[in-house]
This record gives sequence, C-alpha cells and structure tokens, in this order.
Amino acid sequence: MPLPELRTPRLRLRPFGAGDVDAIHALWTDPGVRRFLWDDRVIGRGRAAHEVGSALRDEAEGGFGLWTLHLREVDGVIGFCGFRRMREADELELLYGLLPEHWGRGLAVEASRAALEQLFAACSPQRVYALADPPNAQSLRVMEKLGMCFDRDGEARGRPARFYVLEAPGSMASR
Repeated sequence: MPLPELRTPRLRLRPFGAGDVDAIHALWTDPGVRRFLWDDRVIGRGRAAHEVGSALRDEAEGGFGLWTLHLREVDGVIGFCGFRRMREADELELLYGLLPEHWGRGLAVEASRAALEQLFAACSPQRVYALADPPNAQSLRVMEKLGMCFDRDGEARGRPARFYVLEAPGSMASR
C-alpha cells in the first residue's frame, strides 16, 4: 500500500520517490545533517540512491517508509522522516533529520508525530524504536517530546547509541 502524503500545520510530508535521490543526497551530505546521521561521512550519490530504493521497497512490501519534508507552502526539501527496519532486530526504527536552518522550531517533532500516527493506524506495529548518538542532545529531546522512553544504551552499526522506544497505543506495555 503506498504511503499517503501527510500534512501538518506547518509541513507537507511527501513519500520518497525515485526522483528524490539528488535532493536526499544534498540533504544527507549537509554538514549539520551528516554529523550524526552518517557519522560525519560524506556519502556518495549511489548510497543515497540505494537508501531511497530501500525505502521504496519497504513501502511496497511493508506499508512503511520515508517521507521528504517540505514547508507547507514552499517547495524544496528541508528534511526527512519515517521508518526502516532495524538491522539488529526485526523492529521498526524512526528516523528524522532537518537542515540546520530549521532546527529548534519543533518541526522534527511535528513531522515525526504525523508519521507515527500514520504508521500505527496503517501497520499496527507493537513498538517503534529511535536511536541517537549519546551526544546528540537535540535528537534525544525530540524522542522525549514524542513520548518515547529510554530503553538502553548499546551499539548500532558498531557505534555507541542511545535507544528509545514508543509502545503502540493501547498495547499492554504502554499502560
């Protein structure tokens, strides 16, 4: 089932498309975005194309995926959010990122909240995880504002990570 376009008071969330590779590559290679998302590595366009392709497969096969973020009345990608399968487990991971000029305005929370509502309504997962590098205080605050709870400190892709979890509304664990 294709992901719907979502709207929030300030944003449009448009599902990733094959034509988004260049915009996503530009976003993911921005120094502020890549600092924590890609451990400050500059990824090649091929890696961005691979990740967009993975998101499209997740959407086709699992009903979840990634959206590009746009200000409500302005064209241009300012960020992304959505879900992918965690490599370490068969769970879903919430991802988000914004260009630095849009930080500190609550847009990551606004976009992620809309994406989570859509996910829980459409896919009914038991829980969703999010993780961040321990020094990424802004991302940890986003998780807390979404109602996520600290789960554990561990590793992801060979690097230290702080894991947060959000149980599905109405699940036994969320009571």
